[in-house]
Amino acid sequence: MPYKEFKIEKLYYTIGEVAEILGENTSLVRFWAQKFPEYIKPARNKKGNRLFTADDVTNFRLIHYLVKERGMTLEGASKRLKDNKSGVDRRVDVVEILSGIKERLKEVSDSL
Repeated sequence: MPYKEFKIEKLYYTIGEVAEILGENTSLVRFWAQKFPEYIKPARNKKGNRLFTADDVTNFRLIHYLVKERGMTLEGASKRLKDNKSGVDRRVDVVEILSGIKERLKEVSDSL
């Protein structure tokens, strides 16, 4: 997965930081925030910029997995999140862990 390593370190993340974590552009992050208001509820700072919590980032990662990796429509992803969010959570985590292991094995192989 193209995700940048994500650890909960901050109270709020900017739209640019979320886009970097997902490996996508900010316009897609903004679009998904509008399409999934029941899962992503950005706060706004004094300038009006969107600020996302760690839970929002986790939900973005789930949406990204369902839409970009699994090829689901936005409606299908929304239905899947409503019906089985915990199952999707575990699957995304497993895929991410396995991708990390694969990258480490490639590094070891290249160094031999």
